[in-house]
Amino acid sequence: MLSYRRGMVDRFPGMNRSVLAAGRRHTVGLKADGTVVAAGDNRLGQCGVDGWSGIVAVAAGNVHLATNTGNAHTVGLRDDGTVVAAGWNRHGQCETGEWRDIVAIAAGWCRTVGLRADGTVVATGRNLEGECETDDWRGIVAISAGDWHTIGVREDGTVVAAGNNRHRQCEVGEWRDIVAVAAGYLHTVGLRADGAVVAAGNVRAGQCAVDGWRDIVAIAAGSLHTVGLKADGTVVATGDNAFGQCEVGDWRGIVAVAAGCAHTVGLKADGTVVATGDNAHGQCEVGGWSDIRLPDRSQQP
Repeated sequence: MLSYRRGMVDRFPGMNRSVLAAGRRHTVGLKADGTVVAAGDNRLGQCGVDGWSGIVAVAAGNVHLATNTGNAHTVGLRDDGTVVAAGWNRHGQCETGEWRDIVAIAAGWCRTVGLRADGTVVATGRNLEGECETDDWRGIVAISAGDWHTIGVREDGTVVAAGNNRHRQCEVGEWRDIVAVAAGYLHTVGLRADGAVVAAGNVRAGQCAVDGWRDIVAIAAGSLHTVGLKADGTVVATGDNAFGQCEVGDWRGIVAVAAGCAHTVGLKADGTVVATGDNAHGQCEVGGWSDIRLPDRSQQP
């Protein structure tokens, strides 16, 4: 049982809130007591979450794999609907202190996105591609942030997008019956109510090869790979596997997944965590984690 005070966020039990998050070089986990743990690169303070409490969701800024990238930030949603952030703040992506009534969060490269209880969306950070232009969104129930684009699911199961569309990653206007979305570097993935998955955007690494997936209950998108959690607790993955980030075939008893740039993380039903893929900065050193908060079953389609 959570030890912190029940508040505004708990009045939205069906909201999809992440208990795991993976960035370019770090991984974040939400513990059952509302505190947060982190592993990996902490050069800019993105793992400086030790003092956080009363957290109900986490997000990690991600970015594509390149030698000149890697700066990141971490975001936490408190039970009272406020938001905390740590790490890289060059573009103001951590300037969330004035946000109120937030029920879900997402973090992309250089920006943070928040979903308000009234279905509107706020964003802060880099906006050179229009990725923060969400002011006119209404009736939103889920959000995701990729490198340069932002995705929202409306309450009617349709999807909106803002930002870079160079690879058609924002071509989601025809999607229907969507219950969750995940945004990667240059692609977008949608989970349908029937457990099938759709994708749009760059296909070069096979990251959009999800047509045959069935019985999926959660999705995650890395830079060039896509991950799906099946109803039976197994995991599927497609796309770039240069670091072994898609080597999830033997995972069992998984209840939540997250995808970083080139690593994949899974939460087991016993509150422990497994990881595979790029570990150059210790971002996969999560074997000692325990008591990670299990996701609310009501969040699953």
